[in-house]
Amino acid sequence: MQSPIQRLVYTFGHRTYSQLPLIGGAAMSTKNPPAMAFSARLSSSSVLATESSNKGMIILNRPKALNAINLEMVRKIYKHLKKCEKSKSLLIIKGTGEKAFCAGGDVRALVEAGPTDESKSFFREEYSTNALIGNYKIPYIAIIDGITMGGGVGLSVHGKYRVATDRTLFAMPETAIGLFPDVGGSFFLPRLQGKLGLYLGLTGYRLRGGDVFYSGIATHYCESSKISDLETALLNCPDADDVPELLQKYHSTPEKPFSLQPVLEQINQNFSADSVEGIFENLKNDGSEWANKTIETLCKTSPTSLKVTFRQLELGSQLSLAQCLIMEYRLAVRHLERSDFKEGVRALLIDKDQKPKWQPAQLSEVTEEQVQWFFRKLPDTEELKL
Repeated sequence: MQSPIQRLVYTFGHRTYSQLPLIGGAAMSTKNPPAMAFSARLSSSSVLATESSNKGMIILNRPKALNAINLEMVRKIYKHLKKCEKSKSLLIIKGTGEKAFCAGGDVRALVEAGPTDESKSFFREEYSTNALIGNYKIPYIAIIDGITMGGGVGLSVHGKYRVATDRTLFAMPETAIGLFPDVGGSFFLPRLQGKLGLYLGLTGYRLRGGDVFYSGIATHYCESSKISDLETALLNCPDADDVPELLQKYHSTPEKPFSLQPVLEQINQNFSADSVEGIFENLKNDGSEWANKTIETLCKTSPTSLKVTFRQLELGSQLSLAQCLIMEYRLAVRHLERSDFKEGVRALLIDKDQKPKWQPAQLSEVTEEQVQWFFRKLPDTEELKL
């Protein structure tokens, strides 16, 4: 039986201490608060940070909002990441509840605010957090149990270890709301096998369970029923060098094969075109049921977003993570200023009429000049500094 771990559990803004035995039997002298008060105080914070003597954990705690992140949460996460990197041997990040790790960012609030300093700060600080995770000095383990989209992808995919479960649902659905696959999408998507990343970025296709492992998004797969045991083992492991072995111990082969395996060759062939128009042409010539469904999906997305995303991933394949995030910040600011982003959020998330009026409405109407505008350098004082 594993020994309990002494934990310092705190929410940002105030701290709470729990009197639990140390490994080996010592105890804290701090008075233990009543259990009911302790739970209530913990659950009131959107981000929970817990520590053992040499392990760190971040828990996204907005289950009713599927743990979607906002600027306040990003700042809390970044602060704790910086602290743990200097003082802990490993860090685990997870979400509260069984439905979601993190369903993304609060895009409705962003489009309603427009290109304000706070909106820009959200993207700037979120991308800075993504960069920190990508260069984290201690083992970073993301438990992506449940919905993992947008901002949730940024909090996981750049870490060294990503553990998917049978409940994981992954997607980068940004083109459907007039945006682009950000949070480092331009870095990790082009580095997936073949043209899979471009396919996922343009279509927003959803990967479920074992698919997330087979695609390369996750490094490990663990049944959700064993996640608690995995967490306990990680928090009790005596040395961070034991992390790979522990993860492998709890890793299992998904029951179902990769759902995209039958069409991977078609994805590679059709999405190897040198333009979005070329992809459409390839899919029309393909003529299969899969190709027709893919055309139908692409036709629902923003034509501008398709062209911007294609260029973004093309450029990102040759850039470092930091360079990708700097580029994406320029794109984010431009999308706040003038794009289909506001209309996409209105149609899909606010009015929910599912009938966005894209401007331009046709792919052929999106000019090269319009695409280039999104990638233009910002004034030096406004550029993302990493």
